[in-house]
Amino acid sequence: MDRFHQMSVYVAVAETESFAAAARKLAMSPPAVTRAVAALEEDLGVKLLNRTTRYVRVTDAGQRYLDDARRILAEVQEADEVAAGINAEPRGHLTITAPVLFGQLYVMPQVVKFLQRYPDVDVSAMFLDRVVNMLEEGVDVGIRIGALPDSTMRAIRVGQVRRVLCASPDYLAQYGIPQTPQDLLNHQIVAASSISPTVEWKFGDDEHSKVVRIKPRITVTSNDGAISAVRNGGGITRLMSYQVAEHLQRGELKTVLGEFEAKPLPIHIVHREGRHGSAKIRAFVDFMAQALKENSALN
Repeated sequence: MDRFHQMSVYVAVAETESFAAAARKLAMSPPAVTRAVAALEEDLGVKLLNRTTRYVRVTDAGQRYLDDARRILAEVQEADEVAAGINAEPRGHLTITAPVLFGQLYVMPQVVKFLQRYPDVDVSAMFLDRVVNMLEEGVDVGIRIGALPDSTMRAIRVGQVRRVLCASPDYLAQYGIPQTPQDLLNHQIVAASSISPTVEWKFGDDEHSKVVRIKPRITVTSNDGAISAVRNGGGITRLMSYQVAEHLQRGELKTVLGEFEAKPLPIHIVHREGRHGSAKIRAFVDFMAQALKENSALN
């Protein structure tokens, strides 16, 4: 049996955690899927999946093989696309990831424009406020905010953002504008995504940086919830500059303590593109990089 076929079937079963779901995904019969995985395990001499009547899970050896199989299949697809022509029209499925609010505000509008330009491409967008393991989760392109760890991924810097403190003009008119980080102890604080009764905000980057320990008046689990609170006069919050750029531009919010801000954080597009790269990934990375670099809120 063809090893690439076996790999494809195994990856589908492992990702869906179901033989039946994998069969539907691959347009195969369930017995054919079962035979392909069984033949693969027999050829390798190792158990890749734990099966019960309730679930299918990869073994430790199965997880390692899954990672390698994903990489190999991606390289095979890339080789096919390169052989068909480096300038081939982008086509196929593309999976991308970005932080939630950044994805909503800056990525999705460009995704729609990209798909309008390239009708043979479809996109799955994973907007999550966590670092996605792109290899393990089958993601082609990611947008990251902050310093990048060493990796085999390729990265293009497309902008930068700052951590800013902001409040509504009405709140500042009523309670005054803080002049130092310590003044925040006398203000109402709105904290986003904190499960602690207190938060620590660091100001500055060098040995003279200062940490202020604050007890929030309002704690919310989302950044847009914090924005809503401060727009309605709920206090002062700390967010990324891109998250409040439109509100600052319209005068709904104002920044405070700007002279105490830390250094800006870089924005990168990272991708799993190989030496030549597939047309869909190259096209999307170039398209998104140009759009983000031209956005004044990110530069």
